[in-house]
Amino acid sequence: MEIERWERSEEISDAEKKVIQEIWSRVYANCEDVGVSILIRFFVNFPSAKQYFSQFKHMEDPLEMERSLQLRKHARRVMGAINTVVENLNDAEKVSSVLALVGKAHALKHKVEPIYFKKLTGVMLEVIAEEYPNDFTPEAHGAWTKMKTLIYTHVTAAYKEVGWAQ
Repeated sequence: MEIERWERSEEISDAEKKVIQEIWSRVYANCEDVGVSILIRFFVNFPSAKQYFSQFKHMEDPLEMERSLQLRKHARRVMGAINTVVENLNDAEKVSSVLALVGKAHALKHKVEPIYFKKLTGVMLEVIAEEYPNDFTPEAHGAWTKMKTLIYTHVTAAYKEVGWAQ
């Protein structure tokens, strides 16, 4: 079976890791606000993703979402997981382990379709690029594209490992 190009993880060079970590240090300084912005855009652009969240699946208004304590809590968890990955980009085993836990939990406990990780990481890049335009050079975009592919590849590998079938 041909794996689509998007799903093949490309090696992230040391220079690219440094770019990712430098930008992320600024992003993570505002982790809750950026995380909330990412989730709100994700849910506005992909409203079907809300079905997995009983606490805010009926919310339509972005302002209501922004005020939701449950959404803020989930945003902090998402950003914390990404932070662990970014901090450990030089430790492939740790990155794989963290993303495997995320993937398995979302496959087995939450029953989330894996395609939502591709959509969420795409939204994450859009928001970071908009919030930090001076930092998001073409080189940074390339590095972050590899980062989103790394996340999606590892998460979907965990889905396959637990026998996810739709």
